[in-house]
Amino acid sequence: MKFFSLALLLGLTMSTANAAKPVKILLETSSGNITLELDADKAPKTVANFVQYVNDKHYEGVVFHRVIKGFMVQGGGYDAKYKERATRKSIENEAKNGLKNVRGSIAMARTNAPHSASAQFFINHKDNGFLDYPGQDGWGYCVFGKVVEGMDIVDKIADSPTQGGPPFGSDMPIVPITINKATVISPAAK
Repeated sequence: MKFFSLALLLGLTMSTANAAKPVKILLETSSGNITLELDADKAPKTVANFVQYVNDKHYEGVVFHRVIKGFMVQGGGYDAKYKERATRKSIENEAKNGLKNVRGSIAMARTNAPHSASAQFFINHKDNGFLDYPGQDGWGYCVFGKVVEGMDIVDKIADSPTQGGPPFGSDMPIVPITINKATVISPAAK
């Protein structure tokens, strides 16, 4: 019995040692700073994709183009003139990772096609369990991290008055909210 327990303990220790370290990202927005902690262990492809967009400076100058108080704030795809930014190839949906669309979590935005996420993301303003795997379409929306500082800024963004305007319906902030800079802060940027 002691051998089994020790082997189990060693197995758990070894698997914990192999876990990927979380990645922290600082989003400097026109409304204030938001610090994200990304779960590279549970969503490795999604985190690698997001970090690559950060390193490529893709998010600098993009706006939160879809803001729905009590639901989520979405950005990552359009500049302040609402011109769509070019993206890389879409990534695999990793929503079956156990992470949940709870208040403060960050997830990938996508079309109705389950593997269509590229650069756009959203921060959940409240718990949105209906977006979790398997969701309403058998896939759900991949959570890959959470806000660890600046949820008050997310609340401020969510409180922004919105208006209609192509192609976003009525959820576009009247005063654009811009991501001025996005930086990998931990582990240290290369």
